[in-house]
Parts: sequence; C-alpha cells; structure tokens
Amino acid sequence: MWRVLGVGHSYLLILMMLVSVRLSIVEAQKKSFLINCGSNSSVNVDGRRWVGDMNPNNNVTLSSPGVAVSTSPLSGISIYDSLYKTARIFTGSLNYTIKDLQGNYVLRFHFSPFVDVEDYNVNKSSFSVVANSLKLLSEFNVPEKISQLQNSGKNSSSFSLIKEYLFDISAELVIEFVSTGNSFGFVNAIEVVPVVDELFASSVRKVGGGNLNVMGRGMETMYRLNVGGPEIQPDQDPDLWRTWEMDSGYMITQNAGIGINNSSNITYASANDTSVAPLLVYETARAMSNTEVLDKRFNMSWKFEVDPDFDYLVRLHFCELVYDKANERIFKIYINNRTAADNVDVYVQAGGKNKAYHLDYFDAMSLSIDTLWVQLGPDAGAGAAGTDALLNGLEIFKLSRNGNLAYVDKHDSAGNAASKSKVLWVGIGAGLASIAVIAVIVILVFCFCRSQKNKSSDTKNNSPGWRPLFLVGAAVNSTMAAKGSSGSQKAYGSVISTRAGKHFTLAEIIAATKNFDESLVIGVGGFGKVYKGEIDGGVLAAIKRSNPQSEQGLAEFETEIEMLSKLRHRHLVSLIGFCEEKNEMILVYEYMSNGTLRSHLFGSDLPPLTWKQRLEVCIGAARGLHYLHTGAERGIIHRDVKTTNILLDENFVAKMADFGLSKDGPALDHTHVSTAVKGSFGYLDPEYFRRQQLTEKSDVYSFGVVLFEVVCARAVINPTLPKDQINLAEWAMRWQRQRSIETIIDPHLRGNYCPESLAKFGEIAEKCLADDGKSRPTMGEVLWHLEYVLQLHEAWLNRDSIVTSFSSSQDLRGAKDGGLELVHESSSQDEENE
Repeated sequence: MWRVLGVGHSYLLILMMLVSVRLSIVEAQKKSFLINCGSNSSVNVDGRRWVGDMNPNNNVTLSSPGVAVSTSPLSGISIYDSLYKTARIFTGSLNYTIKDLQGNYVLRFHFSPFVDVEDYNVNKSSFSVVANSLKLLSEFNVPEKISQLQNSGKNSSSFSLIKEYLFDISAELVIEFVSTGNSFGFVNAIEVVPVVDELFASSVRKVGGGNLNVMGRGMETMYRLNVGGPEIQPDQDPDLWRTWEMDSGYMITQNAGIGINNSSNITYASANDTSVAPLLVYETARAMSNTEVLDKRFNMSWKFEVDPDFDYLVRLHFCELVYDKANERIFKIYINNRTAADNVDVYVQAGGKNKAYHLDYFDAMSLSIDTLWVQLGPDAGAGAAGTDALLNGLEIFKLSRNGNLAYVDKHDSAGNAASKSKVLWVGIGAGLASIAVIAVIVILVFCFCRSQKNKSSDTKNNSPGWRPLFLVGAAVNSTMAAKGSSGSQKAYGSVISTRAGKHFTLAEIIAATKNFDESLVIGVGGFGKVYKGEIDGGVLAAIKRSNPQSEQGLAEFETEIEMLSKLRHRHLVSLIGFCEEKNEMILVYEYMSNGTLRSHLFGSDLPPLTWKQRLEVCIGAARGLHYLHTGAERGIIHRDVKTTNILLDENFVAKMADFGLSKDGPALDHTHVSTAVKGSFGYLDPEYFRRQQLTEKSDVYSFGVVLFEVVCARAVINPTLPKDQINLAEWAMRWQRQRSIETIIDPHLRGNYCPESLAKFGEIAEKCLADDGKSRPTMGEVLWHLEYVLQLHEAWLNRDSIVTSFSSSQDLRGAKDGGLELVHESSSQDEENE
C-alpha cells in the first residue's frame, strides 16, 4: 500500500513540476521588456519600470557598449521625457539580444534627438535596424523624419519619434543596429510587449474582392486614430500600451463629420477581441453631419501619406452608439477610391447596439502611389432610414515584402524628394561644352555672391547641434507658396518683389481707408477685411488687408498675389497695387461698384436683374473662367466659383474675383491635380470631393450651380426649406430632368423671358452638373451656348423686327457621350489684353 501511495505521490510531484514549468513559460511569454538605453539605472515612466541596458540582466544582453550619453530632452511635454534623458550612440553595429520570447510581440523604438553631445551632430546621424532578419529601417535619419512630420502638420508638438512593429518571435529576439557609412546612430529606449490574444486573422479581405493570407508577415504601425474622440494615452490602453491619435488632422473636410459619444454598457462583439482596441476607442465616433443638407454623394474622408510599393492592412473599428435597430445607418467603405464594402450596417454585423466590432482590408500600393485614402459615405441605394456613416477608430499597418519593411525616402536640403537616378551625359561637342562651362561659372559666381550676402545673418541665428527644423518650416513653406517668386522674407510670409501694379505706402493706405474705418468695410474673409477706399486723388478702390493671425488666409493671400500678377483679362478683377510695410500685406483692386452677383439675386433690397442682364453676367463670368482654363500654359483652376465671387462693375460687366484657392492645372501628361478638397458647400464638385482629383471640370460643375442660382434666385443651401428643396442643385435638377425648369424660376422673371432661351439655359446647367466630369462640357462650350441663349432672347425681344439669322435648327445638341457638342469655339480668348 505504501508503495502504491509512494508511486502516486511521485506522479503528483511530476505533475506539479510540469504545471510549474508550464506556468513559468506562460509567465515568460507575458513578460514585457522595457529597456532604458544608455543607462545603468531604472526609471518609472507611465506606470511602468524601464530597466537600464547596462544593468545585469539574464534575458537582455548587449553586444558592445557603444557610447552611453546623458542629455536633456527637447520637448518638455512628452510623458517619456524622463526616459529620453539618456541614449546609446553607436558607430558600426550594435546588437540587443532578448531571450525567452515566444509568440507575437509589439516592438517599439524611441528616438529623441539631442543637442548637447559633443562630436555627435544628430542631424548627420543615419542608421539601419534589423530584427530577426526582418529589415525595419534603412538609412534612417531621425531629425529628418520628425521634420517631415512637422511640415505635413502631423505630431506638430513632438520632438521625439516612436516606431512600432508587430511580428512573431520564436525563442529570442536579436535587434541589430548598423550605422550608415561613417555616420552614427542612436536609440533612447526599446520596449517589447507581448500580444496575449490574436490581433489579426490569418485571412484578410482584399479591396475589390477576394481574400489574402497575411500570416508570417511582419507589420509596421503607420497610423492609429481614435476617430471622433480625444487622444488616448498608452496607460489608457494597458494591454498593449498604444497611443491613439485624434483623427481631425487627417480629415479632408473636418466638418463633414461630427463627434458623438456614448460610454454606457459597451462590450466586445467577440470575446477574443479584448486586445484589438480598448473600449475607450468605441465610446466615441464620427458620424456624417448635416446629412439632410449635404449631397448624398459626399463622404467623410481621411488622407494618409504612406510608403509606395508596399502592401497595407487597413483596420476600421465600429460601434453603433445611437440606433437600436437594423437598417437605420447603412453605408459604403472606400479605400483608395475603390469600394471595399457596401451595405455596411454596424448594428447587424456587430450584433446590436454598443457592440465593438472591426473590419480588416488589404490593399497594395504601386511604386507611384504614396497616399492612402479612407472614405465612408451613405449607401443611398440600400434603402436605409438615414443617409449616414459612422467610424470609431482607424489603424493602418504596412506589411513586409520579402523580409523588408524599410523604405528609403531621400530628400534634398529643400525637403524635396531627391532623384534616385543619375543622368549620364555623353557625346557633347567641345564647343557646346565650353559654352556650358562658362555659363555654369557665371551662375555659380552670381549665386555665391547672393548667398554670401545673406549668410552672415543666417549664421548668427543658427545655434550648433540639432535644430527642430519644423520651427522654420512655416517660413520655408510660405516662401514656396509663392512659386517662382523672390524677395525679402517678412515675419509671416514671403513677398514677391516683381509684382504688377503700384507700390503703395502704408500711409497712403491709411489715408485711403480713413485709418481702416470699420464703416468702410465691404467684405470679410479668411484673409481679413476688404475696405472701400479712395486712392490717387479720388479713384475708388477695394483694399484687402491680410490678417497676420490667419495662416489659411495668408496662404490664400499669397496665391492671389501670384495669380493676379500674371493674369490680365476684362472679365477678371484687376490688381491695382500692393503695400508691404511694417509686416502688412495689403492688395488694392479695382472697385466693383455693383458688388456681388448674389446681392442682385436675393438677400438685399437691390432691384432684380432682367433675364438679359443675368445672361450677360453669366457670359462675362464664363469668359473669365474660359480664359483661366486656357490662357496659361497649364491653365488655372479657380476652385471657388460662386455668385459671391462674381463681381459687377458700374455697367454690370461681370468679373471673376477671389483667386486665393486657385491652382495651376495639370501638366500636359496628366489628367488631374491631386489636392486637398477646398471650396464652398453647395457648389463643390462631388467627383472632386470623392476622389480628391481636381480638374477644370470641377469649375464647370460649380458654374452649373451658379446658373441654377441665377435662374431661381435662392441660396444653394437653405436648411429652412423642406427636405427635398434644401440643396438647390438637387432640387433644380429634378425639375430640369422633367423639362419644367420654368416652374421654379425667380418670380420677378415671369412673363419677361424667352421660353426657348430658358429651356436651352436649363440644358446647359444640366450638362454642367453631370456626375462624371468627362461628360461635362468645357467652359468654351458653355460660353458659346450661353451666347446662343442670349441671341434667342434678344430675337424674342425684337420679335417684331428682322428675324435673326440664328435658326432653330441650331439647337443645343448633345454628343453621344452626353456632353455638349462644340459647334463654335468662342473667340473670347482674344480679349486677353482688353
């Protein structure tokens, strides 16, 4: 019996030992490794203990000491500042080896540039990082990367950088740092955090259809956003200690979505998702705003800069916070202008209200694409009660290709991408070479003299060590905004020294505006105020004074200077001169005594315009836009065509104004200009809004809205009207498609217009508002047909006179693709110098 008991006791001991070993392994798997680089002491940061890399540690070893330095952190605002007081500098190679690791881990590197370390100019640092044969970084320069982020408006308050990666580890992790050439590298801290639950499924949906296996591929976290809510700090995400940024800085149009929140009883749709994101992410969201006002084709849009020629996993987090039944909110998901999913009903897919849920999508970037777009918009065809969309959180991960996650983005000193190829010049004749050499010498001497002139003042202001480049980035960007310009640098922008027009003194401007008398204000915008003033002995002028506190207004102001300095046309407002004294930026224009077109349509006591006057105004504006589109080498896109930007002189001659949002058109080998969406709601081209691709046809769409505004004499967006009438373009198009536009015309016009001319006018507006930009007419075609409409009306007015030579056979004909047929090209371009 005792023998049996002894055997049983032995089995029990063996079982206990196995359980103990298993628990030890599990404990090792759960353990985080937090390394304070360049230190022999530990420090408590964000509630966690970071151990110095020079402390004896059985699990962490260092291949070579490198140089341990102490420095002062620059930011003063990061929760990691006390961790950034030390760093480890290396030349050649440096390895960290961490043992007893098994499973999926998050690996983060902390970099904080230093200024007070002798013999090490951090601006010249460059290094690569490899972890378990997976290349993470190559020729990496920390200050340059921070400056790029600052110049793009991201992380604008941070002087430090954290790079995060996720991958599977078996037994040990070897991190190899290698400096580039004769340079050096550095690191302030390393954290290795275990992933207890599965974060990603093995198979991910592909944008456009199908699935893809992503198992075994390393990942780099590119973006992590708490959509519609505040920033979430690492200690608020205790599973993986992640930071969740606010999303507002990445939205194309922030007021396209409003923040909503509900922190009551939120749970995970799946018990396996507790590590996917903290519940804080699902307690806030962004939903579409003004859904009864905005065109249903508009979306909430986010834009991200990414590395080209890589694959990406986009994770979207959802939680229905408002509706407690199905079919209340159904929407579409677009990634890079392709439909990733339609008929998305979060309530149905998550299993109810307040259920946290996520969707993953895979998409590949080509070598020529470095931006990733995520857009959500209502699915109007799904029959949902609400035309709305919702998003709680968003993450973007870069996937490794062939064991590589590193991307080398070389930049020159001006911050422009450097050429990755060299051109080999051969077969140049001796005579031609001699001329070229002489020309180069002359240019170099000239540039050297000019640089020496400014060098002393620059060097006085530049302190040694690393300068946070983004502190001067605003001045650089402001200068670049005035393309091709040169001149003295002012406190808040560059000044073009070769502007057209008179150079006014500030005293003259003060006298003209009676010291900027508020009673003389005739307009207000993002740039500042416009005053009515008298110059040169009583000549009336419109005087625009820039507000130095408005960065957006300043950028638009400089664009307007550039545009007006090179444009001259009788249907564009003329620039008389400028003033640039004492940090003032003031433009002086010709005075347009009859104000804006809108003021003569509604909202004022001014007498209504006749149908003939309205046609003449539309023709004048069309001539101005046609000149913009065709008069320059690449053309110019106005981007803000509306009735308040069409001004009328004393003879009611229409002139286009306000070129602050204007953009040069695409180059000859391109079809569009990729740019952030700007413009005015109600006039904004939905195709431009969806795709962020600007073309001249975007102006044509806006002009089509203007045409309907002219004939209906009402606001383009009026929330006080019944739902089906709020948006003028939609409302008018419904009547126009029924060929009943006369039903909704301005009552002042009734009985005083040619019915045939109104019908043709409605057809022109309809063509301008085509969904597909390619189906819209050019401004030249619009102009010709408007002139024909005027001919019809004048013939109607003189119907008892000689019959006009225009016969009804010259109808407004539509081409097979739905566009207008160009019958005659307007000669308005000949008016360029009038």
